[in-house]
Amino acid sequence: MSLTPARVDPAADLLPARMLNEFVYCPRLFYYEHVEGIFLHSADTKKGAAEHTRVDAGKGALPKANKKTETESPRPEDTKEDGASESTADALPIGNPDSKIENAEVIHARSVMLGSELLGVVAKLDLVEVTMEAGAAQTSDLEFQTRETAVRAVCPVEYKTGAPREGDTGRELWDADRMQLGLQILLLRENGYTCDEGVVFYRQTRQRVRFVLGASDEDWIRRSISAARACSAGPIPPPLDHSPKCPRCSLAPVCMPDETQFLQMAVPDAELPEPEFQLALPGLAGDAILSDDAKVALLADALSTDDPAWETLPEPRVPRLAGEGEVRRLIAPDVDTKVLYVNTPGVAVTRKGETIIVKEKGETLSEVRIKDLHHLAIFGAAQISTALIQTLCEQEVPVSYFSMGGWFYGLTRGHGLTNVFTRIKQFAKAADPAQALPLARLFVYGKIRNQRTLLMRNHVEPPPIALRALKHAASAALAAPNQATLLGIEGAAALVYFRNLSGMIKGSDGNDDIPGLEDPVDTRVGNAQKEFNFDFKTRNRRPPRDPVNALLSLAYSLLARDCTVAALAVGFDPYIGLYHQPRYGRPALALDVMEEFRPLIADSAVLTAINNRMITPADFVQAGDAVNLTPAGRKRFFHVYEKRMSDTVTHPLFDYKVSYRRAIELQLRLLARTLTGEIERYLPFTTR
Repeated sequence: MSLTPARVDPAADLLPARMLNEFVYCPRLFYYEHVEGIFLHSADTKKGAAEHTRVDAGKGALPKANKKTETESPRPEDTKEDGASESTADALPIGNPDSKIENAEVIHARSVMLGSELLGVVAKLDLVEVTMEAGAAQTSDLEFQTRETAVRAVCPVEYKTGAPREGDTGRELWDADRMQLGLQILLLRENGYTCDEGVVFYRQTRQRVRFVLGASDEDWIRRSISAARACSAGPIPPPLDHSPKCPRCSLAPVCMPDETQFLQMAVPDAELPEPEFQLALPGLAGDAILSDDAKVALLADALSTDDPAWETLPEPRVPRLAGEGEVRRLIAPDVDTKVLYVNTPGVAVTRKGETIIVKEKGETLSEVRIKDLHHLAIFGAAQISTALIQTLCEQEVPVSYFSMGGWFYGLTRGHGLTNVFTRIKQFAKAADPAQALPLARLFVYGKIRNQRTLLMRNHVEPPPIALRALKHAASAALAAPNQATLLGIEGAAALVYFRNLSGMIKGSDGNDDIPGLEDPVDTRVGNAQKEFNFDFKTRNRRPPRDPVNALLSLAYSLLARDCTVAALAVGFDPYIGLYHQPRYGRPALALDVMEEFRPLIADSAVLTAINNRMITPADFVQAGDAVNLTPAGRKRFFHVYEKRMSDTVTHPLFDYKVSYRRAIELQLRLLARTLTGEIERYLPFTTR
């Protein structure tokens, strides 16, 4: 009969012993895991989980504790005169399944749950060695003799994948391991067992290290429990200072210790304009939202002037660290999984074991291992099984849904809602226009700066007037006194930018030079496709009425999807924006952060697809007023887009290489740091 001590209350607010282990190792790690509920696997955590699964697989339950008299005390003072701790290589056969003690028999209880309301701690013990009186040992796997004096002593055994610490007196437990084992000893005592020592088995060196709990250890443990509870109720602890612990930490991509410290110490080369700065430009008087195209055009023309007043508007530059210090890249430059696009109407998407199967009329089109999947995107009326959706939710793999025309409907994902305090700050900031405006300015500033950079890099003859206008617009965005003015500035900058987009498209001056039409070898090109060309004139949407706009709309939908997924992963509510206003079905915050990346990812992918002839006029069809990509054309564009997301770029702040997909995640985490007050200022992602 397996007995669980009555004092364990699953509903009680008990600290898991593993979290106290993390608190000793790193208070910030404890906060992320215990308070924010964030956990990520690394190679080390997966290895440790596998080891615990192996240990837990054995049979054996903990027998009933002996009845204690009032005079009995299991405290270490009764066994060790000075009450000091002992942590040495175990010379006794403790932890060995074949161990025998004279006049006693040893049994093993595995995966034992114990709790103590007095300590305020609950723990799962890997293995407990129980020394029984001779003849009182286990009679079967599940039953014990129940004589009150059957149990002589117990000894917890903890398994670790690493190696012990080399101390002055030999092999020692690491502080985190000492905390975990000491808690197990105290929990066993609180539940009526005689326990003075424990053992940690380090698998890397196959060594057993014995630990005797002394009075000083017990005091340290109780103080740590109080400190951990105080930590959980306060602000997030600061990151460790270039600690060697960080590179192997699974939460390094979330914690961003070096990046956070860098920005806490960084000083901008120039300050931003004061919010009270007023712009004397046509169409910007008052608080009216500039939705009138004529007003936006008027402003675009005004931005293209050579007014010397523009030169008085400072621009923020990349901050420089006050002192010296390198920002280590503790994250992989890109994710090691991929996106699966289901682009064929009527296919069935199902699960077989740990593999996703895509079938059409019984024929398998593709197979992808779930562990290799970062995201699943479904276009049109494909059928996805409930079993697969449940599995993907369990593994936090989002599924996004689009129309065949590329309209982003939404997505499904697992619970995975973390960072509740970040969302509280997000809601408060979004509810106050005065607080949201400084961030909104920077979103728009970053977008305009990157539009200008793309023109400089890709235009056949970069137009000086347009480049100057975009520079002025970026400065004006930083000084916008309200959201209405900012909308007008963004619209005017977009008008200037799209007026010059055709200059970045190769062969856009006539049908004879349109990519795909001049090459007779291209079998995708027929007579019907001559209706289309890539002669872009202006931005149009809902629906897009020409091939370039069709590509731009699809690229923006994909980018909105990726920003939404990243926002959810960081812990934001993607539908509560700081610049874009909330609207049913619109991921406003995702669109906020997306602004900086529109030119760098979406526009760049469109230009690459056209100029490298990966997409030709043959890949488009007319559907009413709309022009859409064919399924084959979409498939090729998906490849171009994902290639762009995987392209690496030197981060403008941290000077290490990351993919654009990682860059989006980093920006959202920096935004979260800004909202919670860890860093003073959010800085947009801009390239040169």
